[in-house]
Amino acid sequence: MNIGIFTDTYFPQVSGVATSIKTLRDQLEKQGHQVYIFTTTDPHVEKNVYERNVFRFQSIPFVSFTDRRIAVRGLFQAYQIAKELNLDVVHTQTEFSMGWIGKFVARNLEIPCLHTYHTMYEDYLHYVANGKILKPVHVKQGTLAFCYHLTGVVAPSDRVLTTLTDYGVKAPIRVIPTGVNLHQYEQPDTANLRRQLGYEPDTPVILSLSRLAYEKNIKASIAAMPQILAQVPNAQLLIVGEGPAHEDLVKQTEEAGLTDHVSFTGEVNNDEVFRYYHMANVFLSSSDSESQGLTYIEAMAAGTKIVVMTSPYTDDLLSSRTLGVTYRTTDTMIKNVVDYLLHGDEEQDPDLLARTLSEISADTFGQHVIEFYQDAQASYERSHEDTPDFTD
Repeated sequence: MNIGIFTDTYFPQVSGVATSIKTLRDQLEKQGHQVYIFTTTDPHVEKNVYERNVFRFQSIPFVSFTDRRIAVRGLFQAYQIAKELNLDVVHTQTEFSMGWIGKFVARNLEIPCLHTYHTMYEDYLHYVANGKILKPVHVKQGTLAFCYHLTGVVAPSDRVLTTLTDYGVKAPIRVIPTGVNLHQYEQPDTANLRRQLGYEPDTPVILSLSRLAYEKNIKASIAAMPQILAQVPNAQLLIVGEGPAHEDLVKQTEEAGLTDHVSFTGEVNNDEVFRYYHMANVFLSSSDSESQGLTYIEAMAAGTKIVVMTSPYTDDLLSSRTLGVTYRTTDTMIKNVVDYLLHGDEEQDPDLLARTLSEISADTFGQHVIEFYQDAQASYERSHEDTPDFTD
């Protein structure tokens, strides 16, 4: 199959969406398919640099979210390229510029168009005029408009499925969680990374890894540190990532007198992220805005215990304390973090971990997406066989 992936977000941008797309591309190519990325220009990519099977279209920063891009031209150019590539399927990964271009291409080439709904936009309305202009009803209307006439929709979690169903999306929806390349998470040597970070081999390390955005609620993790330190005096909170909340989080750390126990690495290359998961004793997330939480399954792939906010998705994912736990209150969060720091190595279930990792592997993810493509092609062909031909 020749597959066109249309996305506003792609490397070198760092995000869960970019990681998901790279994983999908790798898996599709591994199984012999041709994958072409249609995406936006990026200030960190020089115009004349060759990127295999990547086509970039002129873009500008997105309003109030300037590290993301919106294409401002390329509709007919993308169509011409896609026609020459003889695409069989279009798979959009955004509801914005490149998503609409992808829908236009699919419609004019008369091929199936599938879409992955990555983002729970109701959690991000504050980015536009502090939430005073856009309301949840606008998200619903925009989602319905984009999902109209799609051949199928990929929901990364049951939470997304429920949301799209409640909105009234009529296209077939299939839950396919983004997978993780398990081979990358085989035990690396983390001693050097600990030395680089100034940690002793036995230093208890709590890892927070995400975009430093306000909706990730990292401030709650920092605020919990004094109570954690009262029970584990040498504990360290390592915050990996970059984003608009960085300065406020650093200020919070300084004002709380926690600079000796809370560190910021800034952005880390995606190819190095797995080392941080392995190095840590506990992965902690205070976010309640995840549609899937790719970082959760990355931490799980590294065998690191997880403490995250409760949700239908996380409650289902973390079915045993040997994998991790969810919490509702700060006190419960602190108790579980401390328990894992002090006794995490005692809670092991290799068989359960192996079964869980098999379900969230990149191989499983890729196979499920390919099956959806094949079903979508068959459905598309059936629906067009029923359409009268008035050309004669």
